[in-house]
Amino acid sequence: MADTKASKDSDENKQGVLYMGIDLGTSRTSVSASNGVRETVESFVGYPKDPVARKLLQKDVLFGQEARDKRLSLNLHRPLEHGVLKFNQDGAEDGESLRAAQDLVQEIVRLAKPRSDELVYAVIGVPAQASIHNKDAILQAAKKAVDSVMLCSEPFSVAYGLDMLEDVLVIDIGAGTVDLCRMHGTMPEESDQITLTTAGDFVDKQLSEEISAAFPEAQFSIQMVKGIKERYSTVEPKAEGLKVDLPVQGKPQSFDLTDPIRTACSRIVPPIVEGLGQLIATFDPEFQARLKDRVLLAGGGSQIRGLDTAIEAEMVRTLGAGRVIRTEEPVYGGANGALKIAHDMPGDYWDELK
Repeated sequence: MADTKASKDSDENKQGVLYMGIDLGTSRTSVSASNGVRETVESFVGYPKDPVARKLLQKDVLFGQEARDKRLSLNLHRPLEHGVLKFNQDGAEDGESLRAAQDLVQEIVRLAKPRSDELVYAVIGVPAQASIHNKDAILQAAKKAVDSVMLCSEPFSVAYGLDMLEDVLVIDIGAGTVDLCRMHGTMPEESDQITLTTAGDFVDKQLSEEISAAFPEAQFSIQMVKGIKERYSTVEPKAEGLKVDLPVQGKPQSFDLTDPIRTACSRIVPPIVEGLGQLIATFDPEFQARLKDRVLLAGGGSQIRGLDTAIEAEMVRTLGAGRVIRTEEPVYGGANGALKIAHDMPGDYWDELK
């Protein structure tokens, strides 16, 4: 082992190591790297449909916003569904989704600008209850782009990045999943974590249904709904005047979407608090009050206006108490924590992962 470590240290001294923390999400993939680079890209991957599309686009693969903008010319993939790689009807990984995931990881690593003479060691955040089979698929997707990789729970990485490792409940709201995790001074176990699917995509579906019910004449796509949610999302009771132009038989018309937006966004609150209640109720009774008093709200969904207050109010109503802290880094919180984990891992641990 000593010879192996000496050889590894020699390689690292010669080449250098770039550490990366990657938050591989259903909607957005972010990276924080030890060279100071921070980048994010929407988790869309597109391949030209035919030779005409290939001639028009002059690319073999497109990512993120560009892929969405050119989607009519592409076979568009969102490789992660509910935070994990898609599977086909036989229960095996969908081959196209695995390829898209590999290309997505390669792209986010490229955006971090590693030098050609550097080793790349990455920690990737995954949903709290991703199956062992799916973790293997994610590792397979990553190993084409990095020299060594390890996985960690997304909510754990958020807490680790903020040094909130004891007496805290983490709520990490992404597009595909809401991950709940209780931290009590050790690595969280399976019983410490809950994954819900009532996340950003769920809100999009709810909002689409609310708009259709209130304004059946309005025309819109799910991508338009997602954009409306990202711009106007709120659960605040006093919110008003959220007006959006939508086409009606080809002609733009203004609609007040305040109530549909508030209603759709509010529907994620009860399942979150119910999950928190499960984690609290199954914890040591002596420390339950401490957990209620330190709830960390993170992830892209944490940007819904008034969500921290709404969760607090529901906790007080159903659990008797609650205090929610909103993270200041909704986009990069998971990636920052994963990078910190990467820095803190001993060198011989990375060697064993190769």
